[in-house]
Amino acid sequence: MSIKAKKSYYSNTKDMLVFYKGKAGDIELHADAKKDTLWATLDQIAKVFGRDKSVISRHLKNIFSTHELLKSSVVAKNATTAADGKTYTVDYYNLDAILSVGYRVNSKKATQFRIWATNILKEYLLRGFKINATDLIDSTEKFEELNKTIELLKDESRGTRLKAKVSLRMSKNIL
Repeated sequence: MSIKAKKSYYSNTKDMLVFYKGKAGDIELHADAKKDTLWATLDQIAKVFGRDKSVISRHLKNIFSTHELLKSSVVAKNATTAADGKTYTVDYYNLDAILSVGYRVNSKKATQFRIWATNILKEYLLRGFKINATDLIDSTEKFEELNKTIELLKDESRGTRLKAKVSLRMSKNIL
């Protein structure tokens, strides 16, 4: 939240994502690799930000009523089987909704989240990418993917420099 940087956050092959590390530990949310997003229930979002579900629900309602986000674009309904064996329909909110809530909630955890999210965004804007070193160490596949990406960028860079040299020589010959 590119050079597939979103994928660098996947923590294992079970499509789980370590989204945010607070002082109390990791919060894991389901990731959807096909849609480059992640999904969380109201309970999970409340846990991430250390607030009651009613507070999160109120923020989501305001986000939708002000048209900051379209509900139909960020909410998915999924059937979930509860401990009592009954199946319930549960709303799941995607990364866009989670981020929007995170910038509205007033709590220590939300402040920590905003600091974390701002640092990630700043790194993307200044460097153009973000690397999750822990994930690369834990996953040979991800490390190889990064190496391939680096080699591709090197090749593109060499090609661009070569084209620039050829263009410069051609312009000198014309003049």
